[in-house]
Amino acid sequence: MKVYIKIRDKKDPSGLLFITILIAAMLIIFFILSFLPKDRSDSVSEQFVSDKPVIPVEPEYQKYILHIERGTTLTDLLSPFDFSPAEIYKLRQDVKPVYDLARIKAGHEFRVYTAADGRVIRLEYDIDVESFVRIERKDGLYVAEIIKLAVELRTGLIWGIIEDNPINAVQKTGEKQLLAIKLSEIFAWDIDFHTDLRKGDTFKILFEKKFLDQEFKGYGHILAAEFMNQGKLFQAFRYTYPGTQKWDYFRFDGASLKREFLKSPISFARITSRFSYSRYHPIRKVFRPHMGVDYAARVGTPVQTTADGTVIFTGRNGAAGRMIKIRHKNRYESMYLHLSQYAVKTNEKVRQGQVIGYVGNSGESTGPHLDYRIKKNGRFINPLSYRFKPVQPLNKKLIADFQNKAEYFRLCFDGPLILARSFFYHTSLGSRSEESVLAGSD
Repeated sequence: MKVYIKIRDKKDPSGLLFITILIAAMLIIFFILSFLPKDRSDSVSEQFVSDKPVIPVEPEYQKYILHIERGTTLTDLLSPFDFSPAEIYKLRQDVKPVYDLARIKAGHEFRVYTAADGRVIRLEYDIDVESFVRIERKDGLYVAEIIKLAVELRTGLIWGIIEDNPINAVQKTGEKQLLAIKLSEIFAWDIDFHTDLRKGDTFKILFEKKFLDQEFKGYGHILAAEFMNQGKLFQAFRYTYPGTQKWDYFRFDGASLKREFLKSPISFARITSRFSYSRYHPIRKVFRPHMGVDYAARVGTPVQTTADGTVIFTGRNGAAGRMIKIRHKNRYESMYLHLSQYAVKTNEKVRQGQVIGYVGNSGESTGPHLDYRIKKNGRFINPLSYRFKPVQPLNKKLIADFQNKAEYFRLCFDGPLILARSFFYHTSLGSRSEESVLAGSD
């Protein structure tokens, strides 16, 4: 959010008061951000440095940088360097106690270092922006270690107004769309970010930004967030359980934001057909029940499971095309139809929010979309209107500690209001020749 001020009367005696209020408000925001509570396990300013120094690569070594694409395997990466299947298997087994190379992900970087004679002498894989695994061959074994980089975490605060969608609103503040996605994931149990949003909805986000050698490398955690949707305020405060690395988001009263099921299996997808007992079928040209919700999305869009469970079916199922069925506790089942690919296997246990497949156009389908369905006790229910139960709230013994830390975050959110009120207060006292405009994220 930015504030624009136009002053026409330079002799106005209230100008000094206005400037004083403005400076004071800005100092309040800076002071709050500088003294946010920090957990030892999750500090916003702590730098992680490896106990072992990074060994520089000698000039005579040749370095190959490989960018991992979707579907790429370790064999695909190493076969050009004369790794046999047996050698790749040995590599994975030797390294597995440190890092499982079967977990390499698309979009990450893999580096191969070779000597002058072409021998591979070192391998490196970027786990994330904060660390990478280094592998070297010593005495016939592959020896691996995880190197931690000196990543600095800084705290940021933005606020804005929704004109069309959260991604555009967040980008107008100068941040990237990933932050909007993180925001939608926090409120995914309460807000469907396609059907529930209205023009004029507002948001505030207090978050971490990662820097390596003063260069932005990505986002850390969202520490707190507010979302005003259709006049209803939703708040989330991140809390790390004392003495552990575990954390979660809670409302200020300690209630969990999580429910049994997410409101949508796809973020920011457009609903093209709703749950209905009589819908005109676009292919069969007859009226018949539609026991799910259709989300239009591009082929390859990730689909996430809406609750913890066990995969009980993956495969083709007639008109449903490629389909995944998941069994959940309390006699629920969820189904995901018309997929292009699977990301899980039958009998695999999955966690809420885990990517299980990708949007496709298989089966009886007039275009790329996901047909999402839920059963309760063997009967279909409407995923959009059914009221799912919330999970357990924060332990009462931790409420005081949680609220003490959450109060700092609330003060951060109040900082912009103090600043805005100072402008309006100054305008109300000033002459008619002064104008103040409070904009959203423009």
